[in-house]
Amino acid sequence: VQLQASGGGLVQPGGSLTLSCVASGRIFSINGMGWYRQAPGKQREFVAEFSSGGTTSYADSVKGRFIISRDRDNDKNTLYLQMNSLKSEDTGVYYCRAHDTIEYWGQGTLVTVSS
Repeated sequence: VQLQASGGGLVQPGGSLTLSCVASGRIFSINGMGWYRQAPGKQREFVAEFSSGGTTSYADSVKGRFIISRDRDNDKNTLYLQMNSLKSEDTGVYYCRAHDTIEYWGQGTLVTVSS
């Protein structure tokens, strides 16, 4: 499985941004996909995910502000993260993760929330 994330950038506090992650390869084996982020000087943390059963879950810090969604076709899965009401503490590198029997990570896309 290969993951390609995109959509990061600079946004002002209170603004919105949508990230995308395209999964290709053995996508039929994927059990779940989600987003993680890593702020400067901090450990990587969970943001949101689709479970293998299709249910969604969110970190408390982003509930009510972020929405995870997905599109699936024969050749690829695309995962989205719509981020609203962004705060400075949302700044970080956002990574897409997928898993079957092992986990896969995308290269990350930088989100900077600053005025």
